Amino acid sequence: MRFIATSLEGACIVEPEPHEDDRGLFARTFCEKEFHDQGLIVKFVQCNTSWNVRAGTIRGLHYQLAPLLEAKLVRCTAGSLWDVIVDLRPDSRTYLQHFGVKLTARNRKALYVPEMFAHGFQTLEDGTEVFYQMSEFYSPKVGRGLRFNDPKLGINWPLSVASISERDLSWDWL
Repeated sequence: MRFIATSLEGACIVEPEPHEDDRGLFARTFCEKEFHDQGLIVKFVQCNTSWNVRAGTIRGLHYQLAPLLEAKLVRCTAGSLWDVIVDLRPDSRTYLQHFGVKLTARNRKALYVPEMFAHGFQTLEDGTEVFYQMSEFYSPKVGRGLRFNDPKLGINWPLSVASISERDLSWDWL
């Protein structure tokens, strides 16, 4: 695997290194030793999938507070999406800055989302599926969110919003 640093310290794109032959390909998508060597969290306790009917669907921007901070490893298993993270670490030089990357079933990239980062995405195709590995169990008591369209964040989503939950519309402005 290749680990490519993003503009937000601690977050990285994880690219598999496929081995191809006439049958197709094989690639490792997670290796505890390689993640540990990169200083990343290696314990994932929950896996989730999100299947999305329409292009333009937005989910997020979500995060969890202490004591249940969560890191995520996010990949697209069908279709494509614009994946966005926001640095919520108050002492970070990139506090409240965001980073976005296109994840597709075809490019097989994943985004490693560190603890204290909000995460969200917008689907770019109908029938997009997202697979998450989570370092902590989901807990609604400490679950929080940011408004996807908060002007203080300045996120330029690629498509008009086709679908978003009432909950994601209810998050406070910064």
